[in-house]
Amino acid sequence: MRIYDIIAKKRDGGELTREELEFFVSGSLGTIPDYQLSALLMAICIRGMTERETSDLTLLMANSGDVMDLSKIEGTTIDKHSTGGVGDKTTLIAGPIAAACGVKVAKMSGRALGHTGGTIDKLESIPGFRTSLSNKEFFDIVNRVGICVVGQTANLAPADKKLYALRDVTATVESIPLIASSVMSKKLAAGSDGILLDVKVGKGAFMKTRESAIALAEQMVAIGKRAGRHTAALITNMDVPLGRAIGNSLEVTEAVETLSCKGPADITDLCLELAANMLYLSKKGGTLTECRRLASEALKSGAALKKLEEMVEAQGGDIAYLRDTELFPTTPESGEYTAEKDGYITSIDAEGCGITASLLGAGREAAGDPIDPAAGIILLKKPGEYVRRGEPLAILYASSQIKLVQGLARIARCYNISNINPPIPELIIASV
Repeated sequence: MRIYDIIAKKRDGGELTREELEFFVSGSLGTIPDYQLSALLMAICIRGMTERETSDLTLLMANSGDVMDLSKIEGTTIDKHSTGGVGDKTTLIAGPIAAACGVKVAKMSGRALGHTGGTIDKLESIPGFRTSLSNKEFFDIVNRVGICVVGQTANLAPADKKLYALRDVTATVESIPLIASSVMSKKLAAGSDGILLDVKVGKGAFMKTRESAIALAEQMVAIGKRAGRHTAALITNMDVPLGRAIGNSLEVTEAVETLSCKGPADITDLCLELAANMLYLSKKGGTLTECRRLASEALKSGAALKKLEEMVEAQGGDIAYLRDTELFPTTPESGEYTAEKDGYITSIDAEGCGITASLLGAGREAAGDPIDPAAGIILLKKPGEYVRRGEPLAILYASSQIKLVQGLARIARCYNISNINPPIPELIIASV
């Protein structure tokens, strides 16, 4: 078998066999040169893949490295994955709500890159919190507490890591089959019985249109079901940042406020729906309506907040910071961005806000870049609210004066103000 023939077959619109895809995936880890891997990725991007091809590619990448065996965890395990957003602290809220309802949440999460935040960075802003655990510790915490969130192992789906790095520099990232197989290979390798996907769509998301987001969700759900996993997806709005906090310790604080029933309506509503769907996938809560009721009760009773505290304590974090979030350090510099005219806020560019937060020190442009856990943005006003000229719209927290000046200049491009009161955008657009 030759990679040359496989490239030519896909270039001409052919359907690759499992054996040909296996040759491609195994060869990506050493025997096939980058230029030929890139050529096949481009052929896939242009010609597409069938559902069978996409599923086969996903399973082969999932099995290219470590595959977690969660059989030592009692009960049904559920993972929740977001395709990336700004102000997206849903794992810190929906996870504990679901765990308080009896769902076993065994989750591997990633770090921030570009304009999107990373759950691991947020959790590590809590002093002492450990995201690198042995398998035994991981299993023990999930069994005892009901939820544990750790970083991805270095050898989780290594073929995906290799191919994604090439896609990133060869203009082939946009291929829906390649996106679906990339996401789902890691989720399948992580080992959970069920997977809930939160597919973001809009200005701050990778998928910019409703149609492309639904197509991606459908492919990922089909892959999960083909692999024998309980899988579902919600398509959710990312035109505007979620909640009001963007930045690591700022988002932990907002997660605690939300679990204390004092959070913004958008993040509260979304997390309740995510938790209800996690409960439904676990087949422990009855109908989806009943699951929504159970999730709401877990939030209102304080059981979900207690579950977050138990997880943080079990993973070495200082829960004093959850009980008094003012203990979190602040940045040396802060400043207000104010309205330049009277009117209604019609939109806030989520991607622009994410870029602004990164400029302030909250994110990284390349893996390994340092971040300031205290840096970020608090949005004081959201779309639909009326403001007066000079009224504060956001507070920016920066690790230096230079970064603050850059951030204030950048966030000015994120707000649109008009004399027309805009409609409130729908938060949950569709489900698959």
